[in-house]
Amino acid sequence: MTIVNMCRSLPGSSCRPLDRCYRFLPCLSDPARRSALGLKVALVMLHLIYVGMLFLFDGGLIEKTKREPWYTAIYLTLFVATLVQYFVTSASSPGFVVDAMRAVNESNTIFRKALVASKQPASSKNGNVVVTVEGSQMARSLLGSNATSWTKLVMDLYPPGTSVRSLTCSYCNVEQPPRSKHCHDCDKCVLQFDHHCVWLGTCIGLGNHCKFWWYICEETSLCLWTGIMYITYLKENISSAWWKDAIVILLLVTLSISIIFLLLLLLFHSYLVLTNQTTYELVRRRRIPYLRGVPERVYPFSKGACRNLYEFCCLQSSKYRMERLPTAQELEEKSRPYTICDVVTCRCCC
Repeated sequence: MTIVNMCRSLPGSSCRPLDRCYRFLPCLSDPARRSALGLKVALVMLHLIYVGMLFLFDGGLIEKTKREPWYTAIYLTLFVATLVQYFVTSASSPGFVVDAMRAVNESNTIFRKALVASKQPASSKNGNVVVTVEGSQMARSLLGSNATSWTKLVMDLYPPGTSVRSLTCSYCNVEQPPRSKHCHDCDKCVLQFDHHCVWLGTCIGLGNHCKFWWYICEETSLCLWTGIMYITYLKENISSAWWKDAIVILLLVTLSISIIFLLLLLLFHSYLVLTNQTTYELVRRRRIPYLRGVPERVYPFSKGACRNLYEFCCLQSSKYRMERLPTAQELEEKSRPYTICDVVTCRCCC
């Protein structure tokens, strides 16, 4: 029984303030959203405590700010930018499959209306209407009458003979494109699912993985800079007041643990970006059907480090970009050992 139900079961009006609070702030009535909000408040408070202690204890920092205001201005700018990036990433959509399906169906409707309005000649065979749009494979496979537009699009991303039933999510009842997975926390299927971030309160997927990388990059830089300022304070004021030193050392120890974790996380996700992988694919490789037969050191979706980096950074405007499964010939080419010629021609980069 939740707190709200227990409170409502009590006689009298002891729950009226709580009901008013839930009425003005509906997000607090949901336990999951309430815990996510609590984590966000805790993270902001931690940032304020670490930065506030510096300006409270370190008189030399105040003097340095007066002499070199640009130093503190850059630090505070990074502090604000990190928090802004945190909330932007937290509020961004990871790219849900149901939203992509809706977008495809809307595109199908637009194509049908345009076809009828322009009265272009169309060939009909086996009940399918074929429309050719240059440079758009998605547009070519949208129209059909025997199956929905989304089903046709998803089936084109898998090898021939794949059963639709094996691709249908048992929770959402939608066909999953390659690299997508159902998130039980968000209760939706996510395109290019990476993981569900508890601190952000959202999934990390195709739509916000780039924002997430920039957030951990900014957070790592901020923690490193803050750690250097704490060490500088201890060197200059180690014998001023023991209780101040104890507080600063305690904060520095916890900050050092956070820096190690953030550095490893940043390096790990940088590796994933350069090889076009996700955390889920790397950790659950043997449990994912389309990755079981792929050798360990072969990255089936990689297009080369440079191309992977370009698509990760510059093609984020499309949250519904989907990749087809590589063919057996492409996997064989990727598994071919590197030669001196491959190194000279930068095969790993392009």
